[in-house]
Amino acid sequence: RSPCSPSRVLHVRHIPRDVTEEEVISLGLPFGRVTNILMLKGRGQAFLEMASEEAAVTMMNYYSPAAPCLHSQPVYIQYSSHREIKTDNLPNQGRAQAVLQTMSAMQAGSPTDANAFVAEGELFPGRGSVLRIIVENLFYPVTIEVLHQVFSRFGYVLKIVIFSKSNQFQALLQYADPMSAYYAKIALNGQSIYSTCCTLHIDFSKLNSLKVKYNNAKSRDFTRFDLPFGDSQPPMEPYVPPDFGIQNAIFPSHVGAAGFAPLMGFVQSAGLLFPAFSGPLGVLAATTSVVSGQMVIPGVLSVPRNSVLLVSNLNPEAITPHGLFILFGVYGDVHRVKIMFKKKENALVQMADATQAQLAISNLNGQRLYGRVLHATFSKHLMIQLPHETQHDEGLTKDYSNSPFHRFKTPDSKNFQNVFPPSDTLHLSNIPPSVTADDLKNLFASTGSTVNAFRFLQNNCKMALIQLGSVEEAVHALIAFHNYDFGENHLLGVSFSKSTV
Repeated sequence: RSPCSPSRVLHVRHIPRDVTEEEVISLGLPFGRVTNILMLKGRGQAFLEMASEEAAVTMMNYYSPAAPCLHSQPVYIQYSSHREIKTDNLPNQGRAQAVLQTMSAMQAGSPTDANAFVAEGELFPGRGSVLRIIVENLFYPVTIEVLHQVFSRFGYVLKIVIFSKSNQFQALLQYADPMSAYYAKIALNGQSIYSTCCTLHIDFSKLNSLKVKYNNAKSRDFTRFDLPFGDSQPPMEPYVPPDFGIQNAIFPSHVGAAGFAPLMGFVQSAGLLFPAFSGPLGVLAATTSVVSGQMVIPGVLSVPRNSVLLVSNLNPEAITPHGLFILFGVYGDVHRVKIMFKKKENALVQMADATQAQLAISNLNGQRLYGRVLHATFSKHLMIQLPHETQHDEGLTKDYSNSPFHRFKTPDSKNFQNVFPPSDTLHLSNIPPSVTADDLKNLFASTGSTVNAFRFLQNNCKMALIQLGSVEEAVHALIAFHNYDFGENHLLGVSFSKSTV
């Protein structure tokens, strides 16, 4: 029969019998809110209702080039002739509805609401935020950098530890939340990092969290850049396998992973650095060395580095080009910003170079901003085009190339030594002598932030530390008050601090 016209209800076919409601729902969550589900397990089918037709179309465009896999079996998605799903009087749908409400609440960042629907531990029984990873057929070395690139597609990676056990390469990886770990396991278990080798076998660890003492080639805490190297070597340059079989990778870049894929809201691999690559989720198209910042592209070393980021899941009611300029400017010099005219929750941010772009991704991907979880990845675009004079984009595209407010204007800038991930404590600098502690506390409280602690640095009243109620509050405050004009030729400098008050 002829294909149905676009509908917010999608028909999912060829589902393995042991697939759960969570796994089917997770196919749709990266594209928007899932409002209903009907599972027909006896037929290997399901109906998924999205909140809007636009979300359903985006999901279809994303999965059409290659079917997503559940339990290593391709499942097929098409538009349904139904315009909505009604499950009120249908048997055996109670658990599906409870799971849907719970996952929707967790997606919206409301764990309190989630626990109201399903008893604690019922939705993800025995599943935490730590994954145990075994890499089979280890033909090429797998580094912490490679694992971080692969797994950060599904959420904010906090820590990674790699080791050898029973002559097997193993790793423990901790996410910021259990849902990210769940999505990553669904999408990556059984997949290969490189074509025909380095196959991932993933399970949940019994550990609740990882303890990392050193940042080196064997362990990494991405929230603590101040940790020592220890007895091991510092992070090394990722290995580049010869004649890397990019075109034959078994996990095409457009395969529909069940996690928060960074090209959310864009089709045709728009979130990938080099969309023609077919690496696992397109992740290994570019790997950046933590030490030198040199970008290594397996098998295609001559391809230029990219400095443009795709930033998605923004709050269109609160975000502005200036806000993105200030926030991403913590990790490099922002040259241009473009908020999408028709989809304002997405934006492009052009950094000075690829090293700064990677630094911004590492620190800001997964960060909460104005009530949403920000997602940042490399864009396919090599630069942001400015609108023509005849085009009216409502001021959504800004050029900051010659801004006097870049933090890293000079190669030997001391700011390079003070780049830290977002924290609830901010470092304030360039405070004029006439400004008191109460003045600063009142300033930061004026936008609704809770000031928990404040102190001037010893023997230097031009600098201070201020601790706010949460990391998200600190992010908002940095955007609001960096370069705040006190007069007297004093612009307040605000940055994230590794210290506590």
